[in-house]
Amino acid sequence: MTSKRTKALAIPDEVKRAVWDRDGGRCVCCGSRMASPNAHYIARSQGGLGIEQNVLTLCADCHRKYDQSVKRKELRAFFRGYLKKMYPGWDESELIYKRE
Repeated sequence: MTSKRTKALAIPDEVKRAVWDRDGGRCVCCGSRMASPNAHYIARSQGGLGIEQNVLTLCADCHRKYDQSVKRKELRAFFRGYLKKMYPGWDESELIYKRE
């Protein structure tokens, strides 16, 4: 049985389709078409929800750089600006799973 938290952090297919369309089917970082809408802005390990406002289309290389390199802080600032532009009123605090 899957927990509520696990379900909330997973990225549903309908969210992936919406993010893919929003991002024009390209990596929002480098523009590659070899990308997928499966990157959490706020990581799953930090309680990042699987919702449009927290998901980005990234290629494997940019996703790796975001998750595992010294460029994380720089990329996070870039992605924050991008998501704020896409969603007026965007608020990071609304992207984190909260227990009921």
